[in-house]
Amino acid sequence: MVAVTSARRRSVSVVVHLVLAVVALAFLAPLLWLLTAAFDADAALSAKVPETFTLDNFAQVLSWEQSGRPLWNGLLMCAGAALISVVAAVLCAYPLSRYQLRFRRPFLYVVLFASGLPITAVMVPVYSMFVQLELIDSMFGTTLFLAATSLPIAIWMTKNFMDGVPISLEEAAWVDGASAMQALRTIVLPLIVPGMSVVAIFTFITAWGNFFVPFILLLDPAKQPASVGIFTFFGQGGLIAYGQLAAYSILYTTPVVALYLIVSRSLGGAFNLAGAIKH
Repeated sequence: MVAVTSARRRSVSVVVHLVLAVVALAFLAPLLWLLTAAFDADAALSAKVPETFTLDNFAQVLSWEQSGRPLWNGLLMCAGAALISVVAAVLCAYPLSRYQLRFRRPFLYVVLFASGLPITAVMVPVYSMFVQLELIDSMFGTTLFLAATSLPIAIWMTKNFMDGVPISLEEAAWVDGASAMQALRTIVLPLIVPGMSVVAIFTFITAWGNFFVPFILLLDPAKQPASVGIFTFFGQGGLIAYGQLAAYSILYTTPVVALYLIVSRSLGGAFNLAGAIKH
């Protein structure tokens, strides 16, 4: 009986590893094409080892108009959206985490529902509102909307992080005369810095990969971010510059990867409440 059970477990383990290998291959195949096509002078849709190794694809996209300005616009809007979303999430999540509000549960349900709304479902009324407020073709207005789209999930995540901070720490500060905002600034926020970094990175990556919103709200090509600029490599009649597209895609992913590495290295991605409470 033991031998049968052991054989069954091995067979299940083999099947699981095969499924995981197939899934990993599905994710690695596009990356393999990206790395090969970027250095291929005759890049095509299929992934293959370049016959002629070249950097011409990068040379053609490394210009201020082609890549520099779109990347800069994207950094400004996504960093602004992340900052606005984090600040608003903290101010909204704090009372939801610390006070027994009358409509807290319905509000949380509304926040959860809003986090699942597709962008396409709200773009028509949003576009109409932006026209009335004269925010069409405004990088500031687009930044606000990008922050708003990530705000529901940011509030939900921030509340969960704040729930992990013992309220007794704030009560000790209140006894010493600190206000609620002072306790939030000096006690809670330093303890949830890793969590807020997660919220900021999530908001930044969500905005960075958003093509639809800036494509609709920004009309001037000089104001469009890199997520929209990548569309320029798809020419008329189905002609696609595959080599330049791959090179631009590598440049496009570099800021997100760099941000992740910097934050993960500096913060470690873990909370440390040890020593906050004396037992």
